[in-house]
Amino acid sequence: MDKIKILWADDEIDMLKPHLMFLQTKGYDVVTASNGHDAVETYLEQSNDIDVVFLDESMPGLTGLETLPKIKEINPVVPVVMITKNEAEHVMEEAIGSQISDYLIKPVNPNQILLTLKKIIDNKRLVREKTAMDYQQEFRQIFMQITGGLDHVEWVDAYKKIVSWELRLDANQAEVGDILAQQKEQANVEFSKYVVKNYFDWVDKNKEVGPVMSHSMMRKHILPHVGKGAPTIVVLLDNLRYDQWKVIEPFINEQFRTENEGYFFSILPTATQYSRNAIFAGMMPVDIEQAFPDKWKNDTDEGGKNLFEDFFLGKQLERVFRKGVKWEYIKVTNVQHGKDLVDDILHCLNNDLTVIVYNFIDMLSHARTEMEVLKELAGDERAYRSLTRSWFLHSPLWAALQRLQGRDVQLFVTTDHGTIRVQTPSKVVGDRETTTNLRYKVGRNLQYEPKDVLAIKDPKQAGLPRPNISSTFIFAKEDFFFLYPNNYNQYFNYYKNTFQHGGISLEEMICPVVRLRSK
Repeated sequence: MDKIKILWADDEIDMLKPHLMFLQTKGYDVVTASNGHDAVETYLEQSNDIDVVFLDESMPGLTGLETLPKIKEINPVVPVVMITKNEAEHVMEEAIGSQISDYLIKPVNPNQILLTLKKIIDNKRLVREKTAMDYQQEFRQIFMQITGGLDHVEWVDAYKKIVSWELRLDANQAEVGDILAQQKEQANVEFSKYVVKNYFDWVDKNKEVGPVMSHSMMRKHILPHVGKGAPTIVVLLDNLRYDQWKVIEPFINEQFRTENEGYFFSILPTATQYSRNAIFAGMMPVDIEQAFPDKWKNDTDEGGKNLFEDFFLGKQLERVFRKGVKWEYIKVTNVQHGKDLVDDILHCLNNDLTVIVYNFIDMLSHARTEMEVLKELAGDERAYRSLTRSWFLHSPLWAALQRLQGRDVQLFVTTDHGTIRVQTPSKVVGDRETTTNLRYKVGRNLQYEPKDVLAIKDPKQAGLPRPNISSTFIFAKEDFFFLYPNNYNQYFNYYKNTFQHGGISLEEMICPVVRLRSK
């Protein structure tokens, strides 16, 4: 069994060395902090490993009571023991009301601490076992649901249930994580079948069936609320999966109240140049190319593929609003842009609509492929969520949103598409003009495994431009990723378990669009 790890924060930590040595002799691992700020930082960095937190109530700067909610934001279920000299009833009531696990009065002796740890750890074991048992009881219900011929509303419900269990198992480290992972794999098998069967109907202008999709998202979810009093700020975080939204939601809910957690389905390919241009233009890619041929670039064309998002947004706003709206488009792609956003965020209060595109998560997922250190930090979904949460808490974006405190603002948080951790290779052969994407390809004379893909030989049928007369699009299903036969093993090892996008999966296609209001 792994050692129980304790984070102990006390401004007199040096005087507690005998206690720390006693715990180490009893088989506990202890990390220390001498103030509240360091305690939060340490917990954020090691939250997956720390089992219990001891907080001194009367630390200077950030007190124990002030440190407690910041740690609970990171992990609401972590056990926290408050240690204090203060026996005042109101202090005890405030600590207990903040969901501490135990309360000790200084001076404490080592046996008191040991008794407290045994109570807490046993309690954690019971919670972990109860979580595992609850999931096992719901396992069959989710299985029946995902194999029962769902519509798009029911698929979103099933996906949210799976994510909810992922987050619960993250917090409690229950021993059924592998079973849940297999169930999500099965869900993606069934979801891929569902998309293949229905996708062409969804993007057919004449049918108007199925979910809200990229090209109708702003018109359906956001624009009806613009100009209704409070200024509207839309934050589009690229590559933001629903589970990543759920781990940053508690921070945003400090200042903003969630009024509606909606969703849309990303169009195919679930890739930025297609999905995000469709969002801002309010049009499918084939229609963008037809209406603005000088603004659309195909995969094989030279130059940036998302250089005209503000232009497309302006054209959509012209079509939707008879009276003009005052709007601004801001794109954050580097650290300086982020600092500028913090400085300028209050200017957004003068607009009816401000759209902020924040390109961090995309950089993270691509950097993760390139950098071994990030592969270590984000080796699976749980770690990827933790990394996202840590980034957001320290990001210029969160700093900018905090500057809006006390202002009446309507906030939307959304994305263009998600990502999936790819694990299963699928061989593809193409010519030199074939695109290099791992989850979708477009090219001539493609050879591929038909069972692994949705192939579209007439791109216009899927609302996509045709780069040349014989272009075919293929989209990877489930967790497949495309590899050429050349250097197959080398690229397999390089890309396996990286987060990619462009294909068909719950994680890539089902996107959050959340409406919030200042508290």
